Amino acid sequence: MCVCARPSPPRLAKVCLGGRGAPGPPPPQPGGAAEARRSGGGGGAGLARRAGVALRAMPAARGAARRCALAGPLVPVPPPPLLLLLLLLPVLPAAGTEGKARSCGEVRQAYSAKGFSLASVPYQEIAGEHLRICPQEYTCCTSEMEDKLSQQSKLEFENLVEETSHFVRTTFVSRHKKFDEFFRELLENAERSLNDMFVRTYGMLYMQNSEVFQDLFAELKRYYTGGNVNLEEMLNDFWARLLERMFQLINPQYHFSEDYLECVSKYTDQLKPFGDVPRKLKVQVTRAFIAARTFVQGLTVGREVANRVSKVSPTPGCIRALMKMLYCPYCRGLPTVKPCNNYCLNVMKGCLANQADLDTEWNLFIDAMLLVAERLEGPFNIESVMDPIDVKISEAIMNMQENSMQVSAKVFQGCGQPKPAPALRSSRSVPENFNTRFRPYIPEERPTTAAGTSLDRLVTDIKEKLKLSKKFWSTLPYTICKDERVTAGPSVEEDCWNGHTKARYLPEIMNDGLTNQINNPEVDVDITRPDTFIRQQIMALRVMTNKLKNAYNGNDVNFQDTSDETSGSGSGSGCTDDICPTEFDFVTTEAPPVDSDRREVEASATQPGCSLQTLLLIFLSLLLQGQWR
Repeated sequence: MCVCARPSPPRLAKVCLGGRGAPGPPPPQPGGAAEARRSGGGGGAGLARRAGVALRAMPAARGAARRCALAGPLVPVPPPPLLLLLLLLPVLPAAGTEGKARSCGEVRQAYSAKGFSLASVPYQEIAGEHLRICPQEYTCCTSEMEDKLSQQSKLEFENLVEETSHFVRTTFVSRHKKFDEFFRELLENAERSLNDMFVRTYGMLYMQNSEVFQDLFAELKRYYTGGNVNLEEMLNDFWARLLERMFQLINPQYHFSEDYLECVSKYTDQLKPFGDVPRKLKVQVTRAFIAARTFVQGLTVGREVANRVSKVSPTPGCIRALMKMLYCPYCRGLPTVKPCNNYCLNVMKGCLANQADLDTEWNLFIDAMLLVAERLEGPFNIESVMDPIDVKISEAIMNMQENSMQVSAKVFQGCGQPKPAPALRSSRSVPENFNTRFRPYIPEERPTTAAGTSLDRLVTDIKEKLKLSKKFWSTLPYTICKDERVTAGPSVEEDCWNGHTKARYLPEIMNDGLTNQINNPEVDVDITRPDTFIRQQIMALRVMTNKLKNAYNGNDVNFQDTSDETSGSGSGSGCTDDICPTEFDFVTTEAPPVDSDRREVEASATQPGCSLQTLLLIFLSLLLQGQWR
């Protein structure tokens, strides 16, 4: 079809659609833009319809062009640019395929930041049938990536538990070190002070007998460091040995055999040559040392339990749950989306179920530690006992000096008249041997603290820290899930990872402990198999709690378990405050004849409490034994 346009003068031109001819402008279309709108508008649909019409008209146009060629030269009309675009549209990918080929650029970047190689990371999502833990949908993870991220989640969980328990562990480690340094230095200061005072007062006499006092402090140190020492027996032995040495010093005109001195020591309780000092000091030293040693042992047990339990070994079910929570967002192309808070709590409660079971015994242990700490602040204060111990012993010795005549007379009556010493020794008088008194105690000269602190300050500090560590193991999942590095936080409930996608987490939160994990939706927990390692720590806490309760009452339970030689009554006095039963009366039949000298045997028959009937009974029993044989 040929259209002949008659433009404005001066010249005419023939224009053909699709044909050949002289160049010239296209003819104006009737109707212009309005016609275009009527035929489909300016949108893509209208253009498509017009393109269809143009394509259908192409054969007819070619015929018209041939007819136009006979009429004269034709003007070529270039195709509209929009028509060209429409012709190219079938070459572009369909819009529906865009979701199946999302980029893995963010995942590659996050994966590389963890220190992994990008060699196995796809650039675009791939089908996820190979995944074993994460949802098997289109994914940015290969099998190798899933394995590596699974190991990474296990490592991060172990580090999280250890890092979160750092406060508890350092509390027990640092306070144990401080208390131990304090008690050791306190003992050293007390021994040094006693030695200095006694050297100044008695000089050579003390130095010749100093092993009695050195042995006392050696046994106290051995007890404190865990040695099998019965405090009551050890203190009784100290006073008995001191009486033997003192008795020789105040009676230099006599010679005493070992057997005789042993008889003298039997009178320690009955005669009370040192006044009431041994009884009071025994009560104070016993309960203070029991409390101090047990408290430090408690710090040791707390430290060991915290160190051991904080090193977790997650089960395979826990590792799967950790991977799903921490790194399956990577595989879904959402590396910046963090787990929902409640989702994290269920995972942690399943993974830390056995640790939560430790909580009950742990809380009882902390309560017992706090009770003993109060004793250390009050009546069982070892600092108030050890600082003036040299003065207390000196008072006992002065009491012995003042009552030396009465003491000697009673001993001679009970143990027999001793043999006179050789002439050289008998010529020496008592004042020449033992006539010096201790000078008054001056508090300003004494060190007020040990290890740069005082017991009161140490106890106040540790009590605050112990209170903060209560319920630690049951609140551990909550502490971990509050970490902003782990979860999106409790306030973000919609834009967080719920284990499948970015949405709200719906399941309820599990209760604490192993038995409550039977229906945990995230972690496969075998509630029939408690962790034996955790059960061992529970037992260790239970034993220590029992010791602490006994120490609170002034009793030492160690000898009930470790010593076969004792009756199980322990080395503690069991006394509260200063109320204690009086010592047993001395039974003279326990003192054997001390010499072959007949005078001593005869004298022993006149001991207080020994009667003729007793001697007759002994004689008859010997006679009967002889006849029986």
